[in-house]
Amino acid sequence: MPRYRRTNAAGGTYFFTVVSYRRQTILCDESVRTILRNAINQVRGLRPFTIDAWVLLPDHLHCIWTLPEGDSDFATRWSIIKRKVSLACASQYKEKKRGQVHCMTI
Repeated sequence: MPRYRRTNAAGGTYFFTVVSYRRQTILCDESVRTILRNAINQVRGLRPFTIDAWVLLPDHLHCIWTLPEGDSDFATRWSIIKRKVSLACASQYKEKKRGQVHCMTI
């Protein structure tokens, strides 16, 4: 497993790339974009951050966030966002493989 070096600059500005599960083009779907937008807004209400830039492509997104002074916890924010989207989209995006069901999540 790679060992990523991550900065913990409180109040810092961070660049992220998030890819959909197996690069599925789910981000073209209006309902998924709405779910993603709602999840982000809910997390911003709980753990504020500023969105400086956002690019949404069919199978991935890029964004730049600035966290509040004294806060460097972007990981929890992403965890909550990804979980909310995954749970909300689970019934829409499923893949059957060898008798199992796998959710397509971002």
